[in-house]
Amino acid sequence: MSEVTQILQRAETGDQRAIEQLLPAVYDELRRLAAAKMQSERADHTLQPTELVHEAYLRLIGSNNGRHWEGSRHFCCAAAEAMRRILIDRARNGKRLKRGGDRLPVNLDVIDVAVETPDQEMIALDDAIDRLAQQFPDCAELVKLRFFGGFSLLDAASALGIPQRTAERKWAFARAWLCRELA
Repeated sequence: MSEVTQILQRAETGDQRAIEQLLPAVYDELRRLAAAKMQSERADHTLQPTELVHEAYLRLIGSNNGRHWEGSRHFCCAAAEAMRRILIDRARNGKRLKRGGDRLPVNLDVIDVAVETPDQEMIALDDAIDRLAQQFPDCAELVKLRFFGGFSLLDAASALGIPQRTAERKWAFARAWLCRELA
C-alpha cells in the first residue's frame, strides 16, 4: 500500500495530522495535472496552476463527508474532475452579464469582428461531454481524464480499470462523437 493511500485512509477517519500531510504528498502530481490543463487555456486566463491545485484540493478535502478514496489514483481522478468543474465554473462566470457577458475586449486601434472565445468553446465542450455522459458514461470519464486531467491514454485506462486497447477504442469513439456534436 502506498504512502498516499495510507494517508488518505487516515484522513478519512478525521486524523488532522494526515490531512496536513496529504497536500505535500500529492502536490507534485496535482500540480502536473493543473499545469497540463492550464496549457490549453487562453493566454489571459487569470487562474494559475497553483491556484487551481489549491482550490481543487480544498473542494476535495472540504467535501470529504464520508468519501472513501481507494488510493492515490482515485484521489487524482477526483482532483482532475474538481479542476474541470472549477475551470468550467470560471468560464461560465465570465459569461455573466456583470462580467461583460459575451462581449470581448476591443482594441480601438484595430477593430476586429468578434469571434467565439475559448471560454465559449470550453462551455460547449463541457455541454457536449455531459451529453456524451448520458449515453456513454465510460467514454465521458475517459475524455475528462485525458482532456481535463492531462492523463496519458495508458494512465487513464489504468485509473478506469480497463485494458489499454479498450481505452483506445473508447477514446477514438468519444473523439469522433464529440467532433460531430461540436461541428
